[in-house]
Amino acid sequence: MENIIQCEHVTHYYGDRLIYEDLNFEVQRGKILGLLGKNGTGKTTIINILNGYLKPRAGVCRLFGEEMSRLSPATKARVGLLLEGHVQHTYFNAEQIERFYSRFFPHWRRDAYHALLEKLHVAPTQKISTMSCGQRSQVALGLLFAQDPELLVLDDFSMGLDPGYRRLFVEYLKEYAAAGQKTVFLTSHIIQDMEMLIDDCIILDYGRILLHEPTRHILDHFRRYRFPSPAIGEVEGMWHAGPAGDHWEAYSFLPEEEVARRLAHAAGELTSERLSLEDAFIGLTGKY
Repeated sequence: MENIIQCEHVTHYYGDRLIYEDLNFEVQRGKILGLLGKNGTGKTTIINILNGYLKPRAGVCRLFGEEMSRLSPATKARVGLLLEGHVQHTYFNAEQIERFYSRFFPHWRRDAYHALLEKLHVAPTQKISTMSCGQRSQVALGLLFAQDPELLVLDDFSMGLDPGYRRLFVEYLKEYAAAGQKTVFLTSHIIQDMEMLIDDCIILDYGRILLHEPTRHILDHFRRYRFPSPAIGEVEGMWHAGPAGDHWEAYSFLPEEEVARRLAHAAGELTSERLSLEDAFIGLTGKY
């Protein structure tokens, strides 16, 4: 399958602080990929690098085969970009801003914009400056859909949206991506939304990619194991083993039989638990 996004050997610093070292990943056409990481791991930074707003210390990223530093206007028109939920030109109302943006995109879908605003109960005559944070996010998302981009890049797409609107938008985005073989690259701090939406998951640790797997693989195979035991130290294939109340717990992709074998010295009964994506994220990265 065609790779819409490619990042190769990206290393980046802010001053003396390392953000990534030798970062490599790709996103295939038609995939919805979620980028997860704690605060400060560089989620927004990689989006800025992808779009040519930041130059990394080393390495290269490509969108549709073009290097980030030399993206043509034609390629930029194929990308719908949302940076942390913001929309500019707040002196416009919802109708005026649609007319303004429509001049820059050759495949503009006015009906898609107004249909989403109608669903979200945003009045066309309401000024952007008088809207709540959530309403501004809704306008920004509507403008993105109207562009009909081949690639959607969404940084913290759910910022300001209440639970009902978040659920509506997730369903809308899934339908949009499936209908036209669109590719989506997104971040969000609300991981339960991501679980319902993304095909693949990248989990960033400080300075590196910790995991890049299909979401289904993580949900099907990553488990939390509980056992009453004294300290067990480091065990190969186990993540974040440690005390949790009156028992111990650890996380692993290993089958339960193999975990039991490796913890044979641990006293007491071993139990396993399926995890949500949010629990799996904590199991992989730690609570703090």
